[in-house]
Amino acid sequence: KLNYYTPEYETKDTDILAAFRVTPQPGVPPEEAGAAVAAESSTGTWTTVWTDGLTSLDRYKGRCYHIEPVAGEENQYICYVAYPLDLFEEGSVTNMFTSIVGNVFGFKALRAL
Repeated sequence: KLNYYTPEYETKDTDILAAFRVTPQPGVPPEEAGAAVAAESSTGTWTTVWTDGLTSLDRYKGRCYHIEPVAGEENQYICYVAYPLDLFEEGSVTNMFTSIVGNVFGFKALRAL
């Protein structure tokens, strides 16, 4: 099973970095919310098929590598996510934005994004 919360991860020059301001649902820890954002916006939504053995999902997954509370706001966090450049279609800004933001706005683990 892939782990999308990886605080030990060191970003690379080739990573696309994003910061999400999140409010987890009550009872959802910030690490789970950050991992959910990274998963939902990368390989976490990919359908499992027999060819998965041919592709390293770990290579393409987004990684929530840092979480910090928002000053003065209760239960709000900035979740920092690194995406490998290979996750996106070369030269397609549209693909990058739809991948990063497309799925996460409807994710139930978050109260607000």
